[in-house]
Amino acid sequence: MTRFKSLAWAAAACTYLLIVLGAVVRISHSGMGCGDHWPLCNGRLFPSLSDIGTLIEWSHRLLASVVSILVVALAVYAWRLRVATRAPYVAVALLITQVILGAITVKTGLTAAIVVLHLANSMALLYALLVATTDSVQRPSPRSRLLIILSFVTVLFGGLVANLGAAAACGGFPLCSGQIWITAGPLAWIQWIHRLLAYSLAVVVTVWAVRAPGRGPNVIVGLVLLQISIGAAIVLLGLPRGLQAAHVAVGAAVWAGVVLAALQTSSAPGAGAPGAPSSELQ
Repeated sequence: MTRFKSLAWAAAACTYLLIVLGAVVRISHSGMGCGDHWPLCNGRLFPSLSDIGTLIEWSHRLLASVVSILVVALAVYAWRLRVATRAPYVAVALLITQVILGAITVKTGLTAAIVVLHLANSMALLYALLVATTDSVQRPSPRSRLLIILSFVTVLFGGLVANLGAAAACGGFPLCSGQIWITAGPLAWIQWIHRLLAYSLAVVVTVWAVRAPGRGPNVIVGLVLLQISIGAAIVLLGLPRGLQAAHVAVGAAVWAGVVLAALQTSSAPGAGAPGAPSSELQ
């Protein structure tokens, strides 16, 4: 089982990196760096990498191939070991969906809805792989489900903000152009909802950290506060690309941290009691 968990950790780590690199693709406008060709890049398996956009997009596809190999290998290993968790098989299904969405994303010209759906599926894939790294066999409590759902929706709204070009729709911080009730249009509302979700998440994880044992929840509080700070800096400093990439990296880390903290709590002694959080993919 040690090798199985090591493989699961490797797949999860590469999936996290893939999410971050996907954000770099978007931020650098490299999504069409391989043209509308898929799975080839500009009609070739190994294209010329003299163009930075092609290099970034091809690297993203190469890492996606590594993730695919690791996820399939994990499922095969799980079948051979007869492990109790269904998470590796769920990961394979999500991987297939991710590949299809990636192809659609390229063929449809990077429409916002498909890109956000692609992000949602990648977060679900990361969740499944993190489940595979643990020994948890319990279902999550309503409290932990709320936290997981809130984290997931906050990340997705962040993706929506980025892909709709709503990042600059709200000036100032913490309010949206000095307003609580927004009058600047739908993009400003999307930005404001994302902020409200982030503020709500900060409150929920703080309460959770006070009540839950261990250092995990405290780390999540720190990550959420860091994420909000980066978000504020992005708005106040004029949307620098480096901070945008950092925002995605920390956001994915918040998501992974919330999942891991909930799973570790469910694996702790007494976690089977009512109200103890745990995984649904077991």
